[in-house]
Amino acid sequence: MYKLLLFASLSLAVFSTSAAKIIDDEHVTKETDCFTGIFADYDSWHQFIAQKNKRKAKNEEAYLKRIKAFEEIFPQEMFDNFKANLTCHNFKYQVDNVEVLGYIIKPKVIKNKLPVLIYNRGGNGNFGSVYFAAMMRNLFPLAEQGFVVIGSQYRGTSTKNDDLDEFGGRDVNDVLALIDFIPHIASADENRIGMLGVSRGGMQTHLAMQHTNKVKAIATIAGATDLVKELTFRPNMEKNVYVRRIPNYKENKQAELEARSVMNWVDKLSPKVPILLIHGSDDKRVSVENSIQFAKALDKHHIPHKLVVYDGDNHFLMNHKEQLESELVNWFNTYL
Repeated sequence: MYKLLLFASLSLAVFSTSAAKIIDDEHVTKETDCFTGIFADYDSWHQFIAQKNKRKAKNEEAYLKRIKAFEEIFPQEMFDNFKANLTCHNFKYQVDNVEVLGYIIKPKVIKNKLPVLIYNRGGNGNFGSVYFAAMMRNLFPLAEQGFVVIGSQYRGTSTKNDDLDEFGGRDVNDVLALIDFIPHIASADENRIGMLGVSRGGMQTHLAMQHTNKVKAIATIAGATDLVKELTFRPNMEKNVYVRRIPNYKENKQAELEARSVMNWVDKLSPKVPILLIHGSDDKRVSVENSIQFAKALDKHHIPHKLVVYDGDNHFLMNHKEQLESELVNWFNTYL
């Protein structure tokens, strides 16, 4: 798969975006290159990781084991390839008078306008933020396959006020605002927009789809589709996330959870937007039944979809990274 990614970056250029501002919109400010600071080159990143693990490791053996794991997941050849072939910027933008962090990744060398993937991350608050390692692991490969990838960290992330995240409340506006930026990205095709949601991001994806008809296809990975039933599977979500994040949760628990659960409004989904569902059968964070039962509901309402369950894999699908990437690329290349 890595050879395929490398090959995909060798097309001729029509757009050049290495130095100019990527998103030409007045609401977007403070664009900064992802490949700066400790990520300016592989050696500086490796040194940072080594120093960090030197402090944390209990002994030399544990330290060397951690460094080896880092080098296996993030080899220098991969880093150098991505840096040479991709443009990656972090940026800030305003939504509801709140400053939100976002990011955009795309090939440096582009022949024709590219389809766009809006990436909705998982987690809540600062937990699950999409930092450099997560980009390199999950998003750089998609961009190098010929997509403009744009995403939001959601309001409050990386600030002292991460309680702004309402876990499917007003933070959905942070996702919708990205759609308005796409016409202002020179190499992005505003008529070919897809949306990819992971874990909590699957919920964000379906909530966002209630307010736009500009997204042509979606995919979710380990997404929660029924938050009420999910409480039985993972009851600690209530105390750790729902009570803290969801406004008026104690007074309106049932209504708030149902409003965030796509299973309650499958009949309202567009039959023109195909849905890819991917899940690990051994997911301990979000039950695989979310995707299985949702697929049955999509069948009932004649909504085009595909369900992929990776046997024995966990929430992060660590054992099926290449297969996952292929599924996503094929899905969005087919429908965008």
